[in-house]
Amino acid sequence: MSQAITIRDALKTDHDFILSLSPRLAEVAKLSWHDKNTVQQMQDNYILEMLNNAPAPHTTLIAERNGISIGFIHICSHTDGISNEKCASITLLAVCPNAQKMGVGQQLMQSAELWAKNQNYRLLHLEVFANNNHAQQFYQNLGFKPEMLHMIKPLS
Repeated sequence: MSQAITIRDALKTDHDFILSLSPRLAEVAKLSWHDKNTVQQMQDNYILEMLNNAPAPHTTLIAERNGISIGFIHICSHTDGISNEKCASITLLAVCPNAQKMGVGQQLMQSAELWAKNQNYRLLHLEVFANNNHAQQFYQNLGFKPEMLHMIKPLS
């Protein structure tokens, strides 16, 4: 019989698991105007920066099922670009491909919202790659709305 999904604080020993999801995060970006190795290196560096130098307060949470890590989320302090107020920002969310459609992402997002509320933040911010339609739909279903669109044009 399978156990329920549990959410816990990440430990240093979870860093390898978190980094193991980097290729999946780089893949869903679908940035065809960048070399795949460049995108992968950016994603690896972003994760390492998140794990080692996130602005305080911050937390990383791990989702587990049957004692096996199946996803993570990282939340930290952020300054809103419009109001200049401190708010929470979800910098990364990843779920193992074999754990998709199990409600893992929703549980991690609920935990992030609870953390943000406990920090007395009014806003919860996140960024998502423009080509990641699946993630955009997921976030919109949770009540997130687009606020700013960052655009780029390759000049080749």
